[in-house]
Amino acid sequence: MTLEAVLASLHLVAILTLVVFLSSQAALCRTEWLNAAVVERLVRLDVIYGVTALVLLLTGLVRVVWGIKGMSWYLSQPLLHLKVMLFVVMVLLSIGTTLSLRRWRRHLRATGALPETREVERVRRLVMVQSHVLPVVAVIAVFWARGW
Repeated sequence: MTLEAVLASLHLVAILTLVVFLSSQAALCRTEWLNAAVVERLVRLDVIYGVTALVLLLTGLVRVVWGIKGMSWYLSQPLLHLKVMLFVVMVLLSIGTTLSLRRWRRHLRATGALPETREVERVRRLVMVQSHVLPVVAVIAVFWARGW
């Protein structure tokens, strides 16, 4: 029982941390606020977001393997598969964001120029899509926990 509580707690902390850093990216990724310091900060936030996503994935896998319900129960749950699919969508969107942010930083350091407005808006849209997918994953988790 204690192991299950610890695993669930670690998973929840990872989820909340993901929300914080995704929200921070969404807040900062605006053309009207963008400057050299913000570009650097966005890259740092993205690294933390990526590490947190990895911790979230690992804690989820550990819960499947060592959780009280057992792997066969977890793998037979359609809502788990839906959650994982949406998480993969978020990861794929995040890869585009990460590559763009690193390109911005590289270009900024080389030339001192900030990205174009259109590019900032495109990356912000990717971040916002991720931030709208995440609550859907949470709602699925609530329904799943209630036996739906």
